[in-house]
Amino acid sequence: QVQLVESGGGLVQPGGSLRLSCAASGRTYNNNYNMGWFRQAPGKEREFVAGISGSDDWTFYSESVKGRFTISRDNAKSTVYLHINSLKPEDTAVYSCAAGRLKGARARWAYDYWGQGTQVTVSS
Repeated sequence: QVQLVESGGGLVQPGGSLRLSCAASGRTYNNNYNMGWFRQAPGKEREFVAGISGSDDWTFYSESVKGRFTISRDNAKSTVYLHINSLKPEDTAVYSCAAGRLKGARARWAYDYWGQGTQVTVSS
């Protein structure tokens, strides 16, 4: 099994920045897992925002966040990060990380394990 725990969310003013963390653990977790960040705003479906492969740290993003979001991982700490810059009110959502075996996956079904999520609220 794999456990994922997100942290780092909070209330931020527009234009601000945040770093979200996703700590992975569990008997079957290893750094070969591909990791993704998703978000779900009130009344909307969960959407993919960023992913990073386990084999070569290749990163990929949704068009809506490209240039503002950066995903990275620290394998020594089994932790994946999502750096968010120039936050906008429309970035308000619960952000969740996920682990899966399919490189380059953007679909929710491709991820096997999910964290509980961390709330990000962008408001003045």
